[in-house]
Amino acid sequence: MIAKAAKLTQFALLLAGILLTIAVQASAAKSIELTPKQAASIQEISTYINGFTTLQGDFTQVSPKGKMSKGIFYISKPGKMRFEYAPPNPFLIVADGKWLTVKNRKKEKGDQYPLSQTPLRLVLNQGVDLIRDTNILAYEEVDGLATLTLEDKDDVLGGKLILVFDRKRQALQQWIVVDSKGRQTTVSLENIVAGIDPDPKLFVVKIDRKLRESR
Repeated sequence: MIAKAAKLTQFALLLAGILLTIAVQASAAKSIELTPKQAASIQEISTYINGFTTLQGDFTQVSPKGKMSKGIFYISKPGKMRFEYAPPNPFLIVADGKWLTVKNRKKEKGDQYPLSQTPLRLVLNQGVDLIRDTNILAYEEVDGLATLTLEDKDDVLGGKLILVFDRKRQALQQWIVVDSKGRQTTVSLENIVAGIDPDPKLFVVKIDRKLRESR
């Protein structure tokens, strides 16, 4: 049970890290040439991601400037997610299966992106294949720890993500989100629960329809 809980926590860390890259601007890069051993290791990470359908729990986010925010999150594959920040942070991030909405609840304003054009699709869709769906920018392995730097091929907004995967324990150890200026964002989660179907209403958010129709 402890090992399973650790895997759930690390998967949630991965998702939160990918979520944060929606605001990052970066130029596309070419994938490196992988050895068969490297490719097998990366496929292990894909298999790990595909092993979960629903998750929920608490999260703590630390910004590049050291500002800390807390909140709760819910995930339901395929395509649905909710990250709800606790006050005083006014933001709410919701994926409804088609759109990703980032809303400022205090000002009742929001912005939307097609979910298919964000890195979230890598973990909210079923049948994730990191080698097929991303550009692998760097890979190294030391003492059973695989460090993988990637970007989503179909993410028009850009972004880079570094994953550290423990091949011995078959669990993600860490993620680092790096923007085009070298700024890093980290997120940690706790009290993770899997296998509970969340209320469908959690993935519904109101926003001015003009914003949606303009995209």
